[in-house]
Formats: sequence, structure tokens, C-alpha cells
Amino acid sequence: MPELPEVETTVRGLAKVIDGRQIERVEVRREDLRRPFPADLGQRLTGARVVGLGRRAKYGLIDTDRGDTMIFHLGMSGAWRIDPEELGKHDHLLVETDNARRLSLRDPRRFGSVDIVRTDALSDWPAFAGLGPEPLEGAVDGAWLKRQFAGRSAAVKLLLLDQRIVAGLGNIYACEALFRAGIDPRRAAGKIARVRLDRLAQAIPSVLHEAIRAGGSTLKDFAAPDGELGYFSKKFDVYGREGEPCRGCLGTVRRIVQGGRSTFFCPSCQR
Repeated sequence: MPELPEVETTVRGLAKVIDGRQIERVEVRREDLRRPFPADLGQRLTGARVVGLGRRAKYGLIDTDRGDTMIFHLGMSGAWRIDPEELGKHDHLLVETDNARRLSLRDPRRFGSVDIVRTDALSDWPAFAGLGPEPLEGAVDGAWLKRQFAGRSAAVKLLLLDQRIVAGLGNIYACEALFRAGIDPRRAAGKIARVRLDRLAQAIPSVLHEAIRAGGSTLKDFAAPDGELGYFSKKFDVYGREGEPCRGCLGTVRRIVQGGRSTFFCPSCQR
């Protein structure tokens, strides 16, 4: 599933093409993805001008001058394509702009979603209402983590995936951040010292920024809108490296399952 860096990469790629442009045509090519496309999507977007793009957690945002925001989620296999030569059966939404550019939302597994809401009501949209702070904006520090973890016996890795604590942080980058902070993912969150949480709070945006600069990770079907594949997966310290030598010590990377998700870590240098 595309995580925060992949969504951020997507948004930045789309901005180069459609920011400031008028939407001339919208074609919804099937009724639904994970849920139905909004019935008035084409009506609200056609003729509108894009005035900004952004991201909230793992959702992409496209703002228009009509006071609407189209919200998209890439699900498991979704990706935007710029100026595709031809459309296939998995291209479910087509957007054309006033400078003859074409954007296609391709989603073979159809776990993604598209919604449109009033921009001034974004914070109240159900999926956003309970989200925690963005990890790239400086609000997630050691003090914040200490307050959120206080008295909690759950494993720190599981709490990092709680979107009410850190919005947009997913499985891959939680593993990588915990490795950089030297924290065992199985450790009870409420028992981690503040100084170690400070290191974790620094590691989270650090690994995310590095992944964004690398264009995200090449995971299954994900590619940036221009078709470029991210290469951060080549820099993973632990994720997907079960049985390989740790890059920080003489230990070996292990894989366990937590909350139904794979966790990769080095038991020698993560304590």
C-alpha cells in the first residue's frame, strides 16, 4: 500500500501538471472503487480551476476555486498516470485540463477511493476528524509521544500505526524509524524513556523526508505520476531484510508479526 512518502510524491507530481489549470473534462469510467464515486464529481470539477494540492495523512487533496476539494486515496494499487497513451480497463477516472493534459487514476485492485467535499469542511470529514498531527510539520515531538504513550502497555510499533497518534505513518516507515531510534518494536510504549522518544520523534520525519527525496519506495504497483519508480526501498535498513546482516551492528534482521503486519527489526541493536 502506498504510504505517506508515496502519496506526497504523487501530489507533488500532479501539482507540476494541474496546479493553476482549469479542468475541462471529467470521465468516471466505472461506478465505484472501494466505494462509489460521488454522483456529482464531474459536475463539481468540470470548469473549475485547480488552486492548490496537498496531503493529509495518506490522502491526496486537490483544491478548486469553487471551494471544493477532491480527496483521493490510492488504496493497495492505485496510481495517477500523466498523459497515458491509451486507457485500459483499470483506468477508472480521467481528468483533462485546459492545456490538453490528461490524468488517469489507475487502480487494478480497486481499494482506493475518490471523494469531493467543501474545502472549509475538510477537518470535519469523517476520515480526518480523528487524525493526529502530521509527522512532517514538527508537531510530533518527544513530549507528544510521551503523553500519547503514557500508561500504555501496547507495543510501541502498534501505537505508531494508530493514526490518532501520528497521521500517515505506515508499517514500512514505522519499522525504519524504530530502527534508527534503536527501539525494540515489541517494547511497551508507556515504559520508553523520554530521551529515547526524542530520538524516535527525530527519526520519524527524517526517514520520511529521505523517502520523499528518493521518490518513495517501489512497492508492487506504485509509481509516481510521471512513471518514475522510487528507489528508497534500496535503502531500507530493516524492512524486507529478514535474515540479512544488520547494517548497524553484527546482528541479523528478524521478522515478527504484530497486529497482522510484518515487523522487521534487529534484536541486537534495538532494545
